[in-house]
Amino acid sequence: MASVLIIGSGAREFIFAKTFSQTVDDIFIAPGNDGMRAAGFETVNLTDIADLIDFAKEKHIDLTLVGAENLLMQGVVDKFEAEGLNIFGPTQAAAQLEGSKSFSKDILERYQIPTASATTVDSLTPAIDVLKAHPYPVVVKLDGLALGKGVSIYENQAEALEAVRAIYEQEPTATLVIEEFMEGPEFSIFSFVGKNQVLHTPTAQDHKRLLDQDKGPNTGGMGAYSPVRWLDDTIVQTAIDTLVQPVLDAMQAEGHPFQGILYTGVMLTPAGPKVIEYNVRFGDPEAQVVLPQLKSDLFKTLQDLLAGVPTEMSWQTEDVYLGVTLAAPGYPIQPEHGTVVPTDLGTDIALDYAGVKNISGQLVSHGGRVATAVLHRPTMALAQKDLYQALDAEKTHLVYRHDIGYQAVEAEQLEGE
Repeated sequence: MASVLIIGSGAREFIFAKTFSQTVDDIFIAPGNDGMRAAGFETVNLTDIADLIDFAKEKHIDLTLVGAENLLMQGVVDKFEAEGLNIFGPTQAAAQLEGSKSFSKDILERYQIPTASATTVDSLTPAIDVLKAHPYPVVVKLDGLALGKGVSIYENQAEALEAVRAIYEQEPTATLVIEEFMEGPEFSIFSFVGKNQVLHTPTAQDHKRLLDQDKGPNTGGMGAYSPVRWLDDTIVQTAIDTLVQPVLDAMQAEGHPFQGILYTGVMLTPAGPKVIEYNVRFGDPEAQVVLPQLKSDLFKTLQDLLAGVPTEMSWQTEDVYLGVTLAAPGYPIQPEHGTVVPTDLGTDIALDYAGVKNISGQLVSHGGRVATAVLHRPTMALAQKDLYQALDAEKTHLVYRHDIGYQAVEAEQLEGE
């Protein structure tokens, strides 16, 4: 009987558990959350790598999947593999693609992978010099792991200088990557990378800004949809050929071969697809709209990828999947705890829980993003109508955007004219 350990506690790990549960009997999530427990999954309150290794040995875990990024940067994969344990994810060295924006930018530039031009600085004076000479808007990225919130866009020099001075007041040796501002629609490619083979999922589009019409601060993601039907297949293949495969080849050449899930954030610029960023795990909320489309056995696929056995994944093609993030009031600056979280939005709306806590038998917010509500329909217009009707009827105090998937709706309208 197969057993799986999933490391993480968010909605991404919840949908992984649901996906594995179609073919795997024993699933453990560490540390998980109260919403997962309410759904019948077994959670274990472990976050330390040594404790996770002991647990995997004790329970004879067949496969460990790392959902969250922080332990990848700490070398959880290296340490599991050193103990002879089966784990799907990148090594600590390969995880630098996400863990260090300067490392990632260096790889992109040296291997001539299309991306925004950039300058890396590590003190205030050169940062000021770069910003005074830079065209605007400008993108400033904090080096290191920022959980989806380390990127800021400044419309003018005064804004940028004020923000950067504040950064260096707090951390005088901070490393910043200052980039040109790229324009165009964004989409994401997720690639399951094993020994000598790469499998790609349907494309997805995330919505990072807190408010409707892409206004407000950047967040970890306020919603997503998949597949991105308005993207021509040739554009997606071009992005794979010029952005995804070249970085895998580059990491191999650098002596840091990549294995696990590679997330390529793509900007479709007038000059063609360019890399926004790489992540080294599945996106959240993208996982919640991509993984429900999988028709094949995820456990078998990952085992085959690790073993170098030729394999494939099959996906549905009939519907579009829409996911709307429900966040606590005050997110992303100061999320409020204790807001009641919905547990039933209708039979065909899935709820994937994240920052929730069970208090007296009721799920309430206990983090920033608390759940993703997911629905699939033949068209995005219909998915939006039905999902937002259910959310609005709930009269929840949680925060959510009302326009997730708007580009897909616009594309459907153009197609219908």
